[in-house]
Amino acid sequence: MTITQLEYFCALCRLRSITRAAEELCVSQPTISIAIRNLEKELRVRLLHHGKNSFSLTEEGEQFYRQAAEVVRRAQDLKAEFSELGANTLPLRVGIPPLISTVFFPLMLQEFHKQSDIPVHLYEYGSQRARDMVNSGELDLAMVNMDFYNIDQFESQMLMTDRFVWCIAKNHPMSSLETIDISDLANERIILFNTDSVQNEQILSHFRSRNLNANVIMHISQLKTIENVLKSGQCGVFLFSSIDLDPEQFVQIEVTPMITSRFGLIWKKGTYISRRADKFIRFARTFDIMDYR
Repeated sequence: MTITQLEYFCALCRLRSITRAAEELCVSQPTISIAIRNLEKELRVRLLHHGKNSFSLTEEGEQFYRQAAEVVRRAQDLKAEFSELGANTLPLRVGIPPLISTVFFPLMLQEFHKQSDIPVHLYEYGSQRARDMVNSGELDLAMVNMDFYNIDQFESQMLMTDRFVWCIAKNHPMSSLETIDISDLANERIILFNTDSVQNEQILSHFRSRNLNANVIMHISQLKTIENVLKSGQCGVFLFSSIDLDPEQFVQIEVTPMITSRFGLIWKKGTYISRRADKFIRFARTFDIMDYR
């Protein structure tokens, strides 16, 4: 039994797809199949039930997965800890939702680089996907919307709170309003963030609480694309108040009841924290975005 076999097995179980596991591990699908087949032969136990286009874990497979995942995690921690002794320039892997990168993270990263030469690699994912990747060890840290349901399963540091505003072009019929109630948007064409975004659920829950259906016409994560779609004057989007839109072209209308989001940094509980990650976390605890606005 090898760590590589365990990594292949755990990736397959976690992603529930041999195609996705092969892509993540940068190996061929047959390589994963052969490794797991050899593992079953060595253990003399069936780990997977194979269907036509799917698979499921046997009872023994479930038990094996729980313990194998812990072994893989410990091996990764050991490698990370001792790799740092000889390579202090390894990049810090940070997940960040696309729109957060337009709110405060550029300033935060700029200030961090003034204090440290640690390289930071950014990966754009919605909060829910980033959370899963922190849990699996694919990311060291993630900037997320902290209102997802299992935030207590992670270590975290809150950075700021923001509120949503209704954003439309100046040629939109509602552009003269100063405030707007969620009920007034029942028939409006709405843009939401990508489907793995926590913000979507926050907004949609306010519609459901009033027995309303939101008329969502598309999901977009890039601000420039959102602006181009808004220019038609036929739809609107919920954005954070701190996102700057051109006041010559767009208006931001206060929403009632107020919908707020908390942004912060998360990292995995009960695992080795690299010196790079620890330095960034300590910096984040002292960073105040209001000092740079």
